[in-house]
Order: sequence, then C-alpha cells, then structure tokens
Amino acid sequence: MPNDFNQQIIDEFRANSGRVGGPFEGGRLLLLTTTGARSGVRHTTPVAYLPDGGEQVLVIASAGGAPRHPAWYHNLVANPRVTVESGVFTYEADAVVLTGADRDRAFARAAESDPGWAEYQSKTSRVIPVVALREIPGPPNVGAASWGEAVKLIHDGFRDEFAKIRTEIAASGPTLGAQLRINCLTACQGLHHHHTGEDQMMFPMLGERHPELAPVLERLREEHEKIAALLGDLQRVISSEGAEPLAVLAETERLTAELERHLDYEEEQLIPLLDA
Repeated sequence: MPNDFNQQIIDEFRANSGRVGGPFEGGRLLLLTTTGARSGVRHTTPVAYLPDGGEQVLVIASAGGAPRHPAWYHNLVANPRVTVESGVFTYEADAVVLTGADRDRAFARAAESDPGWAEYQSKTSRVIPVVALREIPGPPNVGAASWGEAVKLIHDGFRDEFAKIRTEIAASGPTLGAQLRINCLTACQGLHHHHTGEDQMMFPMLGERHPELAPVLERLREEHEKIAALLGDLQRVISSEGAEPLAVLAETERLTAELERHLDYEEEQLIPLLDA
C-alpha cells in the first residue's frame, strides 16, 4: 500500500486506541514496527493479525498475493525484535517465522476463517509466510495519561474483542471453525488474567488507601467470580467436539451481558478515585 495511505491508517489507529474506519473497520489490526534490513531505519506498518493464545499473535505476509514478500517481512527476518501496538498495549516482541506443518496449520486456519487468504496464495507462486509475534515478558505499556484512562482503555479493548467475536460467530457456518475457537479462547484467557491482576494488585491497593471502598471492592470481587463461572461455561462449549455456533453465541451473549454491567460499575466507582 502507498505510504500516505499507511500513514493515514497509523494516525487514525493511534488517535482512536486501535479503531479505524474504511476497509479495516471492525477487523483485527495492529501496528508493526520493524528495523530496516539495509537502512536500519524504523518502519511502522498496519498489519492484520490472528489471535493465537495469550503470548503471541500471528501475522501473514500476503502483500495481497504479490510476487514478492512485503518489506516488513524482510525487515523482521533480518532483525526479529519488533514493536507491536495493539491499540491498548505497546510491547516488544520476537518475530518467529513459522515453518513446515506449523505454518501450514496456521495458514489453513486463517483461510478457513477468511477465504481472502487462500485467494492471495492462489495469485502467487511463493509460499506466503506466517509469522508469530511473541511478546517479550515485562510490565505492560498502556498509552494512557492516568490510571483511570488506562482502566477504560483496557475495558474498551475487551468490549471491542467480544463484539468482534459475536459478529464472527453470527457469520460462521454450521460448525465452529478452528480459528474462531482460538479467538474465543484467547479472549477468555485475557479476561481471566486481567481480573486476576485486579484481584491481586489494584483492588488491595485501593482498599488500603480508601477503606470506604470495601463494599464496592467486595461486589467487584463477587462479580469476578460470576464472570469466571461464565468463562468456564463458554470455554466448555467451545472445546466440545462439534460445537454449534448458536450454542457458543448464546454463552458469549450471557458472558458479555454480565461483563458489560461489571465494567460499567467498576468504571463508575473507581475511575474518579484513580484519576484524583
């Protein structure tokens, strides 16, 4: 894509916490910053991605089916340490090119969920690479000016992800595809980790500084337990053989309804204190 078009997407992505309009509206997009293989200059490119568990995401070097790999792919092969912007978090990652059966399974999942990937492969004689971006462990970098803004950004990230999943399930065929299962399970895992972090760190800190918050924090902990039970129900349905999309959608709707009430209450009660 032309650089000016890329820059327009990059600016919109950063200004709207990962949300963009146009042809990428509602899709999964990240900003990938690589180091030039020859120039050493840092380059940022918008790239579609696939969830693949909590520690990595997958990107596909399709270049729209062009005969050559995209420049960002050559860059990360030469310099595998990259920077990833998700719209909520910015983190360093190691880029690992998948090979053999690992690459083929990942690409098959992608093509099953979106036939456009298979169409790109049919246009070119090269084998389109699939790259895992594996997050380097470390404290999360949230692009927020305050703790309250950070909480809102993280919450909105979960809202957006579960909205995407509901749309994908509604549009799926008679069975739940392999990539859609991974999308659901990855979101569930991320939500579980977020609530565990709140229970172990943020809530105790707030409780120590604001004893009057005890009833609020107790309610939030109880809601975490309810949501954990709903996550368990959803994960069991997803993991069952021959999982039916309508059954998964029903469980997802139950979860997101409870989650939305919880997030709204938490923001109403805690953000003013976090920003004070």
